[in-house]
Amino acid sequence: MEAKELIRRYKAGKRQFERADLTGTDLSGANLSGANLVGANLAGANLSGAKLEGAKLKGANLSGADLSYAELRWAELFDANLSGANLSHAQLREVYLRGANLSHANLEGADVAPGQLSWEATLQLEGATMPDGSKHA
Repeated sequence: MEAKELIRRYKAGKRQFERADLTGTDLSGANLSGANLVGANLAGANLSGAKLEGAKLKGANLSGADLSYAELRWAELFDANLSGANLSHAQLREVYLRGANLSHANLEGADVAPGQLSWEATLQLEGATMPDGSKHA
């Protein structure tokens, strides 16, 4: 699916985009709040500054995606692949990350709740740049 088509459908009131192939698309600044993108392929997509509050991204492939400055509050990212993604300065408070792969992701400057990335034992954080700029072992 092309980015323009997705945005057109969203503006028309559609929210169901399960398993959509959006590999490498430019959705920077797009408002996709509440969209259902379960199992979607967004690998390498540009979602910088996108509004994804309450979006359902369970099992989505966001590897290598640019989510810098994205608003993800209340987004569901259970079992999502965010390996190598750029989440710098993203709003991640109250994001559901159980089972997410954040290995080698850039979280520098991301807004997270205290302990949010340490209490969830199922997170994969190997090599990730943490919000404070440190590297996770």
